[in-house]
Amino acid sequence: MSIESRRQRRPQRSRLWVVVAALVAAAIVAAASFAVFGGNDEAENPSVAAAHDRTDERGGTLKALSLGPVLSWDPQRIGSRDDAAFAGRIFLRTLTAYQPSTDPRNQSRLVGDLATDTGTPSQDLKSWTFTLRDGVAWEDGSPVTCEDVSYGISRTFATSVITGGSTDALAVLGVAKQPNGGSVYAGPYAGGPYAAAGQAAFDKAVSCRGKTITFTLSSPVSDFNEMVAQPAFAPFKKSADKMGDGTFTVFSNGPYKLSAPWRTSTGGAWVRNPHWSASTDEVRKAYPDRIEYQEGIETQTVAQQIMADGDNSRAAVALGSAPPAIQQHVLTVDALKERSVTAGTGLVDYLVPNYKSPTFAKIEARQALSVATNRAAYVTALGGGATSRPTTSLIPSALPASHTEDPLDAGTGGRAGEAKVLLGKAGLTIPVPIRVAYRSSPVADKAMASLVAGWTEAGFAPTVTPLKDEYFTTISRPEAAGAYDVFWSNWAPVGASASTIFPALFDSSINVSAAGPGRDYGYFNDPKVNAEIARINTISDRVEREDAWAALDVQLQTQGAYIGLAERRALYIAGSDVRNLSANEVIGGVVEFADIAVRQ
Repeated sequence: MSIESRRQRRPQRSRLWVVVAALVAAAIVAAASFAVFGGNDEAENPSVAAAHDRTDERGGTLKALSLGPVLSWDPQRIGSRDDAAFAGRIFLRTLTAYQPSTDPRNQSRLVGDLATDTGTPSQDLKSWTFTLRDGVAWEDGSPVTCEDVSYGISRTFATSVITGGSTDALAVLGVAKQPNGGSVYAGPYAGGPYAAAGQAAFDKAVSCRGKTITFTLSSPVSDFNEMVAQPAFAPFKKSADKMGDGTFTVFSNGPYKLSAPWRTSTGGAWVRNPHWSASTDEVRKAYPDRIEYQEGIETQTVAQQIMADGDNSRAAVALGSAPPAIQQHVLTVDALKERSVTAGTGLVDYLVPNYKSPTFAKIEARQALSVATNRAAYVTALGGGATSRPTTSLIPSALPASHTEDPLDAGTGGRAGEAKVLLGKAGLTIPVPIRVAYRSSPVADKAMASLVAGWTEAGFAPTVTPLKDEYFTTISRPEAAGAYDVFWSNWAPVGASASTIFPALFDSSINVSAAGPGRDYGYFNDPKVNAEIARINTISDRVEREDAWAALDVQLQTQGAYIGLAERRALYIAGSDVRNLSANEVIGGVVEFADIAVRQ
């Protein structure tokens, strides 16, 4: 079934996305510890503001209010999806980018940004070529060159200096490895007798010829053109590089630049970059003259100030989701509801059966747990429809691979009778004891308790263990396989492709070792799935590739490799003078700054 066919079968609804994979797993985990947003069903408050609130008026000052903190504005150091989304619309351009759209179904459309198009792969997908646009300039008026792009990417290899951002370049570029697995290239700051050889190896993998840049990869990557939309693949002007001291240094090639040095815990003001040209940019409209980014303000305080709509907040937008009680108030007062948007964040909660557990050695037992899981109760415990949406799939609904197939007919409410039948087929004696580990918080405790009731009715005897400190580190230790039968987890993709989901979580060849399971916490190990992941990664046609990921997802659900629970959501509020308010679900469900405006 084609992607478009699946979309036509799906009810019209807001769609999800986020920007995180293995490279930013720590950041997404920290942000996702069962935060709750509260509210009503998302259909009442879509991710794009009403058409009558839209304008193409330029000018004015927009205030962006956030708790923060921003960890870095250095492209190769950015690991937070929120920071990446803001930077990518304000001052940082990449070879490709996702197009903002008033239609959430079109927000996964990839376009050329610094590049004239979305790139040309070789037939074997082991090299990609991009041509830079004419007229793109840095804030000092100098042109953005192919060499700037190459230099920016080279900084990722300086792993002792440049930390916190994506390391995908180290993983996919065809730069030789040392016997210990490290790269022979140590980045542009390295010295010593081997520096020249390392630089030559990098220059062979990332080569420039005029405005054309060619990437030679270590293996086929069918969606490399989506990978280069990450900040880590952005250009960097060598003369502006402050190396270890440049965490918050900004040298812009986008529509805005910093008016003064960034102040940690306070923020900074973004003013127009006079050398940015709208004619070279099909992504950003850059309507406001000035954007004042203020961090260090509690989320509740931000929401209250903007709701009051006073002189200092009429032109303000919240960068954090409104707290539960406030969100419920916003959605029940029409005047406030009109100044808010609800959007999917792309983050999915799920459960992982432990394949090393005797209880879940048989497929019927794993299927029984999925069928017995009351996803609707889980969402209710999280705070309702504006906080999350029940799901059986790990694929957020904003991704092209999203589908509505439920191969086990698990539904959302749990089916105790069918689960008992499956447990009988597995040869297990009811009640079946299971030990469940999860990341504890007040809301998480309630959510897990809501699942226990359904599992118990279905014939399981669950013991839930709340873990607080270093949760993911704890469950990835080898000894965890003998201590628990089920693990709670969460994940969000880093782009609009499911290629940033299933390889990272279920390819045992890159996860499972004597040191532990990696992100494959349940020790799922199927050579046929590994081979299918490798095959899908060689499919050049995007529609065909995402259809294949959808089919693999159906297979994984059928096997009981994981049990989907909920897709997370957020609500943002703005002052009455803010126009074009929307949240882009493809880049993480964050406020869209590409075309936001202020009424004059």
